[in-house]
Amino acid sequence: MWDMTNGRVGDVSPSPRTDLFVTASNKMDGGAQSNFRTVEEVFRDFKGRRAGLISALTTDVEEFYQQCDPEEENLCLYGFPSEQWEVKIPAEEVPPELPEPALGINFARDGMQEKDWLSLIAVHSDAWLLSVAFYFGARFGFDQADRKRLFNMINDLPTIFDVVTGTAKKQQKKTSVSTHRSNKSKSNSKAGKYSKTQPKDEGEGLGEEDEDEHGETLCGACGENNASDEFWICCDTCEKWYHGKCVKMTPAKAELIKYYICPSCSNKRARN
Repeated sequence: MWDMTNGRVGDVSPSPRTDLFVTASNKMDGGAQSNFRTVEEVFRDFKGRRAGLISALTTDVEEFYQQCDPEEENLCLYGFPSEQWEVKIPAEEVPPELPEPALGINFARDGMQEKDWLSLIAVHSDAWLLSVAFYFGARFGFDQADRKRLFNMINDLPTIFDVVTGTAKKQQKKTSVSTHRSNKSKSNSKAGKYSKTQPKDEGEGLGEEDEDEHGETLCGACGENNASDEFWICCDTCEKWYHGKCVKMTPAKAELIKYYICPSCSNKRARN
C-alpha cells in the first residue's frame, strides 16, 4: 500500500519524489536504480521505452504475436529504458507505481486483422509513453518551460503508430519518395538495394531542396534518422529502408544476398 504523502508505509522520512521513482524504476527495470531529474534524462527514458515497443511491433512482431495468447490472462506490453520489451500481466499494486499500459491486448488478437490489431496496440503504446514521461515530469517538478521542451522533443519523433503503419514514411513529400524509388528500380547493381550511408537520391540534376528531403528517410524499424554515415538496407518487398543494426544486417552479409526481405515481411510470408 502507498501513503501518498509520505512514500511507502513504514518509511520514516523519505522524499516522496525520490522514493516513488526509485521503487518504480526497480520494479520496471530489473532493479537498476535511476535518479534522473532533467528534461534530457526523462526524454532518454522515453526514447528507450519507445525503441523497445517499436521492436515488439516490427522486427520482433512474430515473437510478440506468439506471446499474446488470447487464452492467457489480461496481458500488457511494456517498454523499458533499456530498449527491451516484455508482455506480462500488470502490477498488482493499487494505485500502480507507474501508469500502466493498455490491459488485455491479447484478447483481440484473433478477432481482428493483424495490421489493425498492431495499429491499435501502437496507439495505446503512444498514449502510455506520454503518460509515463509526464508522470515523471510532474513528480520531478517540471515547470511550464520544462514540460513544453519535453513535449517538443517527444513530438519531433514519429509516433509508434506512424512507424507501425508506415505513416511516418508517407509524410515525406511524394516527389522525394517517387524519385527515390525510381532510382532504386532502375539500378542493376546491389548499390541500388543498400547503402553505406543514409539513403539518398544519386540522380543527376537534383536541387538542394531534394537532397534535404532524402535526408529525412526514416528507418522502418526504429523510426529514426540518426547519423548519415550508418549502413542502410532497403527491403525488396515493402521498399522500406532500415538501419543495418536494427535488422542485424551488415554490408558483408548484404553482398551475399540477391534480395533482401525485412523481418516484418518475412514473418507475414511465414504465416501466410
